[in-house]
Amino acid sequence: MDLNYIVIEGNIGAGKTTLSKMIAKEFDAKLILEQFADNPFLPKFYKEPEKYSFQLELSFLAERYQQLNQEVTSRDLFRPFTLADYYFMKSLIFARATLKEDEYNLYRQIFNIIYKSIPKPDLYVYLHVDVQNLMNSISRRGRDYEKGISSEYLLKVQEGYYDFFRQQNDIPFLIIDSNNMDFVENQEDYKRMKELIFNTKYEKGITRITL
Repeated sequence: MDLNYIVIEGNIGAGKTTLSKMIAKEFDAKLILEQFADNPFLPKFYKEPEKYSFQLELSFLAERYQQLNQEVTSRDLFRPFTLADYYFMKSLIFARATLKEDEYNLYRQIFNIIYKSIPKPDLYVYLHVDVQNLMNSISRRGRDYEKGISSEYLLKVQEGYYDFFRQQNDIPFLIIDSNNMDFVENQEDYKRMKELIFNTKYEKGITRITL
């Protein structure tokens, strides 16, 4: 499968960034990582979501657009492909989970104007992990600003992703149930992940795989 631009995504704590780094390092790919840690509204949002949700989502929208527009459109001729640990549509998915209806409607108008100019990936990989396992992962990594994340919020985000997949028919979506995989510690699991991503051609629409 000829892949120039791959997205690996998942809910909070699914391991998308870890897997992206592993693959990019092995293949010497151009890696685009979301710069969420530097967002000044993120810690405030987790403490007071009602107050800071709109500011947070707008700031993420601007940051994601700027980064992807620059990084994806400028191909590195010395790298075999580009790999990102998020896609621009993530902005709309998280906004839907956090914003009030009137705020979301305004946000979506702004999003729709920008989205048309964002390049689409050749393959979108989604790591599905059950909410309880996500909560365990979040707890283990111990980030202070993530302590307020609830299972209800993670479920909203997860539902938002699947709604997005069902509405799109112009991108190949590979949904991998990775609840029983440990691609960090288990080389066979990591090898299987690579085989699924690189050794199979996927049609546009949704392909689901449980391992």
